[in-house]
Amino acid sequence: MPRPALSELQAVVAVAKHRSFRRAAAALGVSASALSHAVAALEQRMGVRLFHRTTRSVALSDAGERFLARIAPALGEIDAAIEDANAFRDSPTGSLRLNTSEGAARLLMPAILAFLARYPEVRLDIVTDGRLVDIVEEGFDAGIRVAELVPQDMVAIPCSPSLRFIVAGAPDYFARHGAPRTPADLRGHACIRSRYPQGGAVYRWEFAKRGQQQLIDVEGMLTLDNSTLLIDAALAGVGLIWIHEASIVHHLAQGRLVAALEDWCPRFPGLCLYYPGHRHVPAALRAFIEVLREHDAVLAFPAAR
Repeated sequence: MPRPALSELQAVVAVAKHRSFRRAAAALGVSASALSHAVAALEQRMGVRLFHRTTRSVALSDAGERFLARIAPALGEIDAAIEDANAFRDSPTGSLRLNTSEGAARLLMPAILAFLARYPEVRLDIVTDGRLVDIVEEGFDAGIRVAELVPQDMVAIPCSPSLRFIVAGAPDYFARHGAPRTPADLRGHACIRSRYPQGGAVYRWEFAKRGQQQLIDVEGMLTLDNSTLLIDAALAGVGLIWIHEASIVHHLAQGRLVAALEDWCPRFPGLCLYYPGHRHVPAALRAFIEVLREHDAVLAFPAAR
């Protein structure tokens, strides 16, 4: 029997890890059909079934369990050897997969572009997701989230200034309706509500001042689940939004949106890049962390005072 290709062995490990051809294919950067064909071809040459497949699940067979136990450590050593050799290059290569939110990606874009310019041989794959995913299970090298959302078993590296949610609206909205002076005043305003990415529950707007905290279930005719749509609706004068200040800093600076209740909007720790501490840190990820640290001060957007 011809020896299996390294890519075929990596395919077996990925499918076993993710228990899904679709998720394994995403982690490897190939199509699910190509991955399925590669595993099936290997099984045919070996004459054994490595996976039990149904329409709902994928599980290792007994033969697959024994096969994986032997090849997984060897592939880990190969990957580590490649990374060790990569460290002697002038510039890292390979791929780097990151999971983050749309707003975080937008805020970190100056650092991302600087990284691409400095390390053109690295393929950077950024997935923006409102859900907080398991980066290990989903095949990411690292994640970027606000500090309070980072799992405690991860290595976390701060990479942005402090953040806050603020209330904002278009100048013509405030000209017609006035500005709220306290969070309770929001009950008399048209508010554009937003939903959690997971579960679909509607956000309650959070405020704090001198130790006093308030959670407000705002009312309004429009509910959205996308920050870009929220901003578009606010710019059109539909109502007020409660949103990350970083998402609208340019609109604030140019006067297209105006902030309200700023003294009720406290700051909280900003973004962190995080990754599992037990895993070998790829050279590309180390380089990305270095660029983030260099740009930390640059990322302090104008409205963060």
